[in-house]
Amino acid sequence: MSSKLFPLLLLLFLGATAFLPSGTWQSKWVRRDADGTLRYTPDANGNVIPDFSRVGYYSGDHPIPEVPVVHTLAPSGGADDRARIQAAIDSIAGRPVDAAGFRGALLLQKGTYRVNGSLRIGASGIVLRGAGDGPGDTRLLATTRSKDPLIAVAGSGAPVEIRGTRTAITDAYVPAGSFSVTVADASGLKPGDAVIVLRPGTRQWISDLRMDQIVERPGTRQWQPAEYTLRFERVVTRVSGNTVFLDNPVVMPMETKYGGGFLYRYAFEGRIRHVGIEQLYCASEYDSDTAENHAWDAVHFSAVEQGWVRSVTARYFAYACVNLAATAKHITVADAHCSDHKSVITGGRRYSFNNDGQLNLFLRCTATDGRHDYVTGATVPGPNVFAHCTARRTHADIGPHHRWAMGTLYDNIDTDGEINVQDRGQMGTGHGWTGTTQVLWNCTASRVAVQSPYGVSGNNYCIGLKGTQWPGHFPDRPQGIWEGTNRKGLAPASLYEAQLQARRLAAKEERQR
Repeated sequence: MSSKLFPLLLLLFLGATAFLPSGTWQSKWVRRDADGTLRYTPDANGNVIPDFSRVGYYSGDHPIPEVPVVHTLAPSGGADDRARIQAAIDSIAGRPVDAAGFRGALLLQKGTYRVNGSLRIGASGIVLRGAGDGPGDTRLLATTRSKDPLIAVAGSGAPVEIRGTRTAITDAYVPAGSFSVTVADASGLKPGDAVIVLRPGTRQWISDLRMDQIVERPGTRQWQPAEYTLRFERVVTRVSGNTVFLDNPVVMPMETKYGGGFLYRYAFEGRIRHVGIEQLYCASEYDSDTAENHAWDAVHFSAVEQGWVRSVTARYFAYACVNLAATAKHITVADAHCSDHKSVITGGRRYSFNNDGQLNLFLRCTATDGRHDYVTGATVPGPNVFAHCTARRTHADIGPHHRWAMGTLYDNIDTDGEINVQDRGQMGTGHGWTGTTQVLWNCTASRVAVQSPYGVSGNNYCIGLKGTQWPGHFPDRPQGIWEGTNRKGLAPASLYEAQLQARRLAAKEERQR
C-alpha cells in the first residue's frame, strides 16, 4: 500500500466511525453513516442484505388509520352471539367505501361474546374492533368443537397472469438486494403495474442443493421442480429502456444456469383490502390440555392485502394467534399476544405467529408455550419481517420451518428456545433446506444454528447473536455468515428500524430537490 494512501484510508475510517457511541460496533455487511444513510457490502457475487423496510401495511409509509365506527354491539349474554355479529359485519359489507377505501368499523363493547363457528369478513374496508385485549375487555369465546378459525378474513381466487405480458429476464445473475431487472422487452410495462417476478424450479437447482438426495424414511418426498416455481409480487416504480425498477428488492439470486426468470403483469380480482382486526381478547373453549376438537386460529387471513391485526390476545388455541396464508400480502401484525395453546405437542400445532405470505410485518408480538412461534412455511417469498418479538416456554424452534423461505428478517427476537436456519434433511416429509437470505439481527436465544445452502442461491446471516452458536442438526453443512456473536453494542440495534429511517430520510431529501 502506498505511504500516501494509508493515512487517507485511516482518516476515512475514523470519520465513518467517530460518531459511534463508545462500546458500539457496526456490521461489515450493513454500516450506518452519521446522517442515517446505510451502506451495504456485497459478497463475491454482488448479493447484499436486502432492504426489509417496505413490508406491512402500505410498506410503513402510512399509519394504520382509526376507522370511524358505523355499528355497535353489546354482548347478549346468550349461548351464541355469532349470528348477531355476522349480521352486523354483513351489513357493513353492504355500505359503500369512502374515499380512503373503508366502509366502517364494527365496535364490540366490553363483555363476553360466545361464538360457535367462524366470524367471516369477505369484503374490503371493514374493521372489527373491541374495547381492549384484556380478559375484562371485549372477550370473544370460541365454543366450536371443530378446527375452525375464530375470525376468518378471506377474499377469493388467486393471482392470474395477464396474457401477452410475460417477458424473460436477461441478466445472467440478479443478486439478492437488487431493485431492478433487465428484461427482453419492457415496452408493455409502466410505473404502477402489479407484476410477478417468476423464478422457475429446475432439476439442476434441486440437484445442486442435494434435495433430490434426502435420506429416505417412510413418507419422505424428494423435491420436485414443479413445486419450486417461485412467484414474487412486486410493483413497477420506473422503466428505463428494458430495465425495470421494482418497489421491493429481489431476495433470492436469479441465475440463467438455474432457469433465469420472467416478469409479467397479473390481476387478483378476488383479493380484498383494508381489513383490520383490533383490540380483542380471543379465547377458545377446550376439553383438556391436549384437546384438538376446538378452534385452531384466533385470526386467519387469506387473499387479503393492506390490512392489519393489532392489540389482539389469543389464548387456548391449537395453532395460531395470527395465521397468514400464502395470498396475504402487506399485512401488519402488531402488539399481539399468544399463550397457553391447547393441543398435543407435536408437528402441525402451536405455530403462534405463522406467515406463508409475502411483504408482511410482525412487530412487538409475544408468545408463550408455543412450538414454532415466529415461523414461515414452504416456498415463502419475501421480504418478510419479525421484529422486537419474544417467546417463552418454547417447545420447538423459531425460524423458517421447511422447504425454502426467501428473504426473512428476524430482528431482535428474544427467546428462551432456539432459532434455526438449516438443512432439516429428512425431518417431516423431507423438509430439507429451510431457505436463503434469512437474516438474524441482534437476536437472543439459548441456541442458534445458521447454515448456508452449499453456496447455492445466496447466503444466510447471523449478526450480533446473544446466545450459543451450534453447527446444526447436520453439522457437515456449510455455515452461514456469522458476525459479532455475544458481542454487545451492535449498531444499529434494529436493522428494520434503521432501514425504515434511512428510506424515509431519502424520500424527504428527494422531495426537497
